[in-house]
This record gives sequence, C-alpha cells and structure tokens, in this order.
Amino acid sequence: MLKKNKLKEKFERRKLLKAAAAGACGFGLAAIFESRQLLKASGLNSSPGAKKGFLRPVRSRWFEQLKGNQIECRLCPKKCKLAEGQRAPCRVRENRGGYGYTLTYGNPALVQEDPIERKPFFHVLPGTRALSVSTAGCNLECKFCEVWDMALANPEEVFNYDLAPKKVVEHALVSKVASLSYAFGEPVVFYEYMEKIAGYAKKEGLLNLMHSAGFISPEPLKELTKSIDAANIDLKSFDPAFYRDVVGGRLEPVLETLKFLRGRGVHIEITNILIPTLNDDLKIIKNMCKWIIKELGPDTPLHFARFYPLYKLSSLPRTPVSTLDRARQIAMDLGLKYVYVARVTGHQGENTFCPGCGKKIIDRIGFMIDRIEVKKGKCNFCGTSISGIWKEG
Repeated sequence: MLKKNKLKEKFERRKLLKAAAAGACGFGLAAIFESRQLLKASGLNSSPGAKKGFLRPVRSRWFEQLKGNQIECRLCPKKCKLAEGQRAPCRVRENRGGYGYTLTYGNPALVQEDPIERKPFFHVLPGTRALSVSTAGCNLECKFCEVWDMALANPEEVFNYDLAPKKVVEHALVSKVASLSYAFGEPVVFYEYMEKIAGYAKKEGLLNLMHSAGFISPEPLKELTKSIDAANIDLKSFDPAFYRDVVGGRLEPVLETLKFLRGRGVHIEITNILIPTLNDDLKIIKNMCKWIIKELGPDTPLHFARFYPLYKLSSLPRTPVSTLDRARQIAMDLGLKYVYVARVTGHQGENTFCPGCGKKIIDRIGFMIDRIEVKKGKCNFCGTSISGIWKEG
C-alpha cells in the first residue's frame, strides 16, 4: 500500500510539473479558453463573444490642444504630437477633430483568470487567483515582445470583448478572485480603462495589480497610484543604449517610475529578462542591483527571467540557466533579499527564503504553491517581517 501511495504521489507531482511548465511561457491556450468560457457563463459581456474590429472611442484628458487642431499626448514620455486624423505609434490613441481619443476603452483583447504568481507577483497574496485584463497597443517596440500579435497590433486587427469597467469588476466578483491585474499587454496605453476599473475594484475590496514597462509620465502615474496596490515593472536593462535600440524607449523615465511608486507606498516587484549577447553583461546587472538597493531598498523582489526566442529575436538562443544563476548570486551577494529565477520550472530560485533565518517560506513549482510559511507578513520560523502584501489571517 505504501509503495502504491508513493507511486500515486510521484504521478501527481509529475502532472503538476507538466502543467506548470506548460504555463511558464506565454499565455497558455487552456487558460484563455477557460476565461472565455467563464465570460460566456456569467453573461457579463453584452456581446455574444469577442469581435474583430470592435472599437469604442472615448475622449482622453491626457492630451493638450495645440495650434491648427494639433494635439500632444501627455500620457507617456514620448509626448507624441498628432495632426488631425493621425494615430499615435502606440496604435490606440488618435486625434479626432482636434481632440485626443483612446480607442480601447471597454474593449479588451484579453480577459484571463490565473494564479497571481503568473503576473508575476511572488509577494502579493501568494496562492490566490487574479483576473487579468489587457487591450491591443503598446507605447514601446520591444524586439523580443512575447505578445506582439496583440500589443503591437491595431485594435481593429484583434478580437475584442465589449466589456465596460463595471462589468469587469462584476466578473471578478463572480469568479471570486482576490485581485484585478492589468497585465500581459501594456496597461499604460489603456490607462483610462484601467483607471476606471481600478476605482470600482477598490470599492469592492479587490486589489489592483499592474505589470508594466513603467514608461509613463509623472502626472498620470500620480493619479493612478490612488488605486494601484502593487506593480511589477519590467526593468528591461540598465543600459540606455539597449532601451534605445531594442526597446524603442528610454531608461530614465522607467527609473523615475520605480522611485515614484516606492515613494507612494506601492508594493514593487521588478522583472529583468536576460537576453544572450544583448543585456546579459554581468557588470551592468551588478550596477542595476546596486541602484535597486540604494533607491528602492534591499527588500524589493527581483525576478531574473529567462529569454525564449521570439518575434524579431527568434535567432537568438534561450538564456542559459548558468547566466541566470550568476545574476541571482550577484544580486544576493550585494544584499538583495528576494531574488528569483523565472521561467525555469523546478529551479531553486522559484522559492522564497526568509532573509532572517534562511529557511524556505514559500515553496513553488512553476506558478503552483506547495507550501506557505508566512503568517500576517512574518516568517513562521523566526518572526522576521517579509516584504509584500499578505493575508491578514
């Protein structure tokens, strides 16, 4: 009987590993299908399903009117100037009759429920589920974009739901998730939609989470922090040239976003994807870690993510695990308390260790939680406070 139970346990663990690995990169078709079925069953979307080409233009306050019906977008540091009828490079903001419009208000291209660890948040209500919302469009042009068919597409080119902000929150309540997540695509470009959803969600006691590149102007960021509880920011490199040539943006505004979020009391986690030959220089990684410790604090969770060949960088190899290991060791040696390795299922770097006693306090396999030894934000073994947002009980 004992042998039989061990075999069953081994089989279940293998299934768990397989499921975790399947979800370790990209969306996961099963999760998207499950989310669509939930939408259909709840009856919360006014349309029978996603429609290609569906738009809902809404006036945006983040435009300044210039001479001759020109306008300037103030949402992100690019400050795009648009002539009448012109659309911004982000593909979802447009000048209509001298007024700025967002084209993705209430028409998400993705509505998906899955583990909060997938967002990725390792220090926010671990083991709970979150409902993610995203639309087409992005204000950056990453050559390694994992969701290029949505983020780097016009909203007319993708299938969108008709889902007003209140309906998103109603769907979250029906699904009994703990949080709303604005993730997968870039939430900055659907700012107005995110802001309105977040306001309703906050009133219902749901957490608001944002996974973003952090390329946003100070004023809209300030407004957003009234509702956002936690943010995972993609610090794609600590090299300005990499941001210019590979990302299509600038490093400095992202650093300012991180400092501002920390100053406003928003829980921060950072994801740094390591791409072979492009941003895996260990000296630059060391400088990045020093900056994080100095400006944000040593208790800031840092995720080193493995690169997989995608989009315009499909000819590059995936990141060697040895590179991720070296980066993690550098970060820990410098004094960062919570350093993770992402997208390597079964890696020791998926787990959380107490900075006080060194014991494993959260045991993970992929996006699955096996054991949590944290209660009311403290280590169960030694009582050390653990950075994050934790269950009260």
